[in-house]
Amino acid sequence: MAGNSESVGRTLLVALLVCLVCAVVVSTAAVSLRPVQQKNQVLDRQVNILQAAGLYQPGMDVQQAFDTIERKFVDLETGEYVDKPESYDPLKAAKDPTESERLSADQDIASIKRQENVSEVYLARDDDGNLSRIILPVRGYGLWSTLYGFLALEADAETVSGLGFYQHGETPGLGGEVDNPAWKGLWPGKKLHDDSGDVAIQVVKGTVDSGAAGAEHKVDGLAGATLTSKGVNNLVRFWVGEDGFGPYLDRMKAANDGAGSAAVEADNGGEA
Repeated sequence: MAGNSESVGRTLLVALLVCLVCAVVVSTAAVSLRPVQQKNQVLDRQVNILQAAGLYQPGMDVQQAFDTIERKFVDLETGEYVDKPESYDPLKAAKDPTESERLSADQDIASIKRQENVSEVYLARDDDGNLSRIILPVRGYGLWSTLYGFLALEADAETVSGLGFYQHGETPGLGGEVDNPAWKGLWPGKKLHDDSGDVAIQVVKGTVDSGAAGAEHKVDGLAGATLTSKGVNNLVRFWVGEDGFGPYLDRMKAANDGAGSAAVEADNGGEA
């Protein structure tokens, strides 16, 4: 009996020691690899921003390309630039009641529930230093998940130059076709607003008749993914609308038109 008890005890001791060693190895690996993971996350975000802006080429030096892109922070209510530390995270701010607001049912067409008071934008410039792209972070609920991505606009703050998502859980082959280059290729050149200044960009069911009135505002829906298409439609319209980046885009257009440029330049350090 004593021999059996000793054998069982030794077995449990060995198992415990193995578990402890494995735990130490896993913990050490997780801690030591964290800087690499964080670096890769930053790199992945930069690639997605460049892709949305149509500035990404396979094999390019991503960091060098991204050095020409400037990150700025925007008060969504006023559309003015504000100062925030580089570590500021709009998605974390959206969960903080002191840095965000709960959206009403009428406002929340993107189904995000809360919206940060201050978000971010990325400004890309050409070789002469002129503004070439305005890149906006966007998010909203599709069928199964919240889609996170970037909407890129031309310097006129009106013409779409690209749309891409870096995170979502939509159905592969259906809603997951938001990642299909052919579908993303339908977005460049589309206009956000109609002649009255109302948000007109929309994802429609079926195929857009390029000769029909208003075709410049419409994008084909995803076949077999009506709810994901509706989600993309709603999130894009929300973020370019009055409750999203609308005030900011108005200020950028005013700067382009020359009216109000002084105010924008004052906010922007004279860069827009």
